[in-house]
Amino acid sequence: MKSVLIIFNQAFTSRVEFMLDELQIRGFSFFEQVQGRGSVNGEPRRGTHTWPEMNSALLTVVPDEKVDELLLTVRKLDARNREVGIRAFVWNIEQTV
Repeated sequence: MKSVLIIFNQAFTSRVEFMLDELQIRGFSFFEQVQGRGSVNGEPRRGTHTWPEMNSALLTVVPDEKVDELLLTVRKLDARNREVGIRAFVWNIEQTV
């Protein structure tokens, strides 16, 4: 199993939820009001007067065979609107209870 952390501008929230439904990924944890800045050319998301936008993050655990399809869908969403921003990070899940 793999854990996938998806961090995205709040403008993508409904699209990300739709993406999970379409991929039949049911379980996730959702985090609102996530602050940060992209590592390459992302602008800060701080919820301030200067940087008013905010991110959200979603954490899901999926079978290994779902990861490539999920990442492909994230790439497609990012390609539609690079200024809004979405990134995904994957790591192994050793055990779960």
